[in-house]
Amino acid sequence: MELPVVNDEQVELLLADLLEQYGYDFTGYSRASLKRRIIRLYSLDKALSFAEFRYRVNNDQDYFKRFVEQITVNVTEMFRDPVFFKTLRDTVLPKLGTYPFIRIWLAGCSTGEEAYSMSILLKELNLLQKSLIYATDLNPTVLEKAAQGMFGLAQMKQYSENYILSGGTNDFSSYYTASYSLAKFDEELKRKIIFSTHNLVSDHSFNEFQLILCRNVLIYFDRDLQNKVLQLFDDSLDDLGYMALGTKETIDFSPITGKYKRLANHKIWRKVS
Repeated sequence: MELPVVNDEQVELLLADLLEQYGYDFTGYSRASLKRRIIRLYSLDKALSFAEFRYRVNNDQDYFKRFVEQITVNVTEMFRDPVFFKTLRDTVLPKLGTYPFIRIWLAGCSTGEEAYSMSILLKELNLLQKSLIYATDLNPTVLEKAAQGMFGLAQMKQYSENYILSGGTNDFSSYYTASYSLAKFDEELKRKIIFSTHNLVSDHSFNEFQLILCRNVLIYFDRDLQNKVLQLFDDSLDDLGYMALGTKETIDFSPITGKYKRLANHKIWRKVS
């Protein structure tokens, strides 16, 4: 099937609408990626014209929620990239364990798998009671799902394998209760997680953190917006705190790079000045 044509001017009009109507600023997002996802939704929902599509986004709250859900990227899994979580377990969290209290920010947490993974790590290191995890995302729909702490039972085999590769030694199934096709994670893990909307583009720093994770979000931003978000993280991170990014992301060539030292072979940096 031939995809409908959406031109660059129409994309810009839609982005301007979102900013004016809802305060959602997508103007610093990678245009190619955004345009691809807008065309996909436009095609899926079979709008008669772009004008009709734009009208629905602007005037139908439910459709706007669907729009945000479809054009923001929500790909995640528990203990994704197990070597990364093993580094947190063996190197980063034991150092933070010497602090009286640990505040962690998971920016772009999507449906929450990373937040529950972090909670399990902290529990196994006996640090959960003195920790607080702020899990934020632009998309309120995925946050509602994250707050439920329920994931597909069919995914647990993969998540269990990831967990073991990350250095986990417990029976992974001890952290959840199976109910029909769902795995419901323990309330104890959720108690230390605060799920909240936060827009990396327009919202400000809201706390001081010892660890900030923002993995596979910056790749969807242009260079200027990446630098703006990295500055936000720098403003939010304590001295000697840690910042972790995705495998294709870096702080190199950004204005903050001189303040950080990278952990060998990992996309984790420590703030040293």
